Amino acid sequence: MTHTRRRSPRSRVLAPSAALCVLAVAGCSVGGDRPSVAVPTPSSEAAGYCAELHEELPETVDDLERSDPSPESELTAGWGDGAIVLRCGVPRPARMDDSQAKAVDADGVNWLLEQPGDAGADDDAHTGPRFTTTYRKAYVEVTLGPEYAHDITPLSAFAAPVKKTVPDSL
Repeated sequence: MTHTRRRSPRSRVLAPSAALCVLAVAGCSVGGDRPSVAVPTPSSEAAGYCAELHEELPETVDDLERSDPSPESELTAGWGDGAIVLRCGVPRPARMDDSQAKAVDADGVNWLLEQPGDAGADDDAHTGPRFTTTYRKAYVEVTLGPEYAHDITPLSAFAAPVKKTVPDSL
């Protein structure tokens, strides 16, 4: 004699609900692993340039996959889970007024260089070098992890997109 077990209507409702709860919890924890970055508040003109730049940014930089920080924004991007972070539309760094400030050129784009602990730096909390474009209608900042303390190689990946989308201010 074979017995078949009948499910009550209530158990059918609970099974999908439990599955949805598990998925919801899993979805929340995955997004929490992304580094958090302060989103700039640029002028509408600069925000427009930044939106165009966001579309042109590479999927990989220095063999690191794109992994944008939270919260999601067209003004921020990241690679390698925070090893390289780009913010567009940042305020003009006060350090640009310092005649002793260091600058570098990466494939035709000029960048102000700030090292951790530099006197006069806006924010000494960064742990690796920070670069901010100069002579552009929107300031683009790239912060590199400490592993890039003496390496500007990743800046080359941003030269073409910056030149294409953020006009010179001169």
